[in-house]
Amino acid sequence: MQRRTVVAIAATVTAAGAAVAFTLPSMAGTTPSRRPAAQSADGVAPQLLAAMKRDLGLSADQATARVQRAEWASGVSAQLRSASGDAYGGSWLGKDGTTLNVAITDASLADDVRAAGAQPKLVQRSVAQLDAAKRALDAAATKSDRDLPGWYVDVASNQVVVQALPGDADRAEDLAQDAGVPGSAVRVVTVRSTPHPLADVIGAQPYFINLGNAQARCSIGFAVEGGFITAGHCGQAGTPTTDLDNQAQGEVEASVFPGNADMGFVQTEADVRLQPFVDDFDGNALPVGGSTEAPVGAAVCRSGSTTGTFCGTILAKNQTVNYPEGTVTGLTRTDVCAEGGDSGGPWLSGDQAQGVTSGGSGDCKVGGETFFQPVNEILQRNNLTLLTTAGGGGNGGGDTGGDATQPPAEATTPPPAEATQPPGNNGNGNGNGRGHGHRHRGPLGQILGLN
Repeated sequence: MQRRTVVAIAATVTAAGAAVAFTLPSMAGTTPSRRPAAQSADGVAPQLLAAMKRDLGLSADQATARVQRAEWASGVSAQLRSASGDAYGGSWLGKDGTTLNVAITDASLADDVRAAGAQPKLVQRSVAQLDAAKRALDAAATKSDRDLPGWYVDVASNQVVVQALPGDADRAEDLAQDAGVPGSAVRVVTVRSTPHPLADVIGAQPYFINLGNAQARCSIGFAVEGGFITAGHCGQAGTPTTDLDNQAQGEVEASVFPGNADMGFVQTEADVRLQPFVDDFDGNALPVGGSTEAPVGAAVCRSGSTTGTFCGTILAKNQTVNYPEGTVTGLTRTDVCAEGGDSGGPWLSGDQAQGVTSGGSGDCKVGGETFFQPVNEILQRNNLTLLTTAGGGGNGGGDTGGDATQPPAEATTPPPAEATQPPGNNGNGNGNGRGHGHRHRGPLGQILGLN
């Protein structure tokens, strides 16, 4: 078998009773003319800067500063969480992407928060209490409650948010009451539609799996030692996978979906060539430098072969999402758009891996929200090592330079904030004339000239 390169490709699943027919697309524009994307001195590929300019209304300097600010905020938040103990209420970047807010239940810690370069917010509930309230909702939810789109911890409001469809707010309130969550700790938010896994019949750079009487095409998220990670709804453990040429590629070694994650790991054949890059489906291979987790409020970008690369903001973590196939807990919520076929694709903050696409609602014409499975949880639970452009990797402990929970001392000196102020008409990152349509590109092995 010819050596293959791992690349982000769209998750596509289809079934039509007992018979499934696939028509492979012609792979137009697959000459080996693409090169790895240039990486700026600040660790942000120019192509991601361009996407952030389009989707967030930021200049290149503003986008770079925002990525740097998020990385700084991750280190400071970890330090303050450790120092605050049970009084820690969570952290988030403000709407400007620059102000780091840290919630505390003990006012005596306010000076420590300010000294670290953050703004203290005195709250009633610690993040541990909010997480406990969210777990209570998970435990109390009945089958009928699963018709609610989901619920999540909102550290900025110091509440647990329950999402409800129009006219279904009473059900959300009843769930909170049944779970024993105080009314002051819950907020009901009406949303337009329910989320679903982003899988569809989209022809682009597929690897194949068999799901009973159906065949599926799924996306590769990130290369790891021994294979790649992807969405869990792309096949059960033991399912063999094949590549674009229908050659044996590997086997699903681990898979969780639905349940407490949407994660999968495919162990590849010995001759499959693994690379620390992400295809942006616009002619570039974006570098993967590590997996430092970005905070709520940080800018984030994802790639998928249906819609290409789009950016937005991390809105919340630890969300429970009720899909038609079942409930998934622990996902991260964003305002980035996605469409069918983008499932399983990678998420980046700068060059730091964040997760793989799980599902969402809406599309890239009118906007929407998309959830991703955090990458570090996949690495930790499966004892995997992320492949990075630094030549090393990590198994969920943060970036390749060390444990993300132990930031360097200089992390307490924040990068300049004034360069990250977005224009006033920034909106929610879902507009800016996105209707780009479906873009299909060639394998990354050809992009890099490695096939």
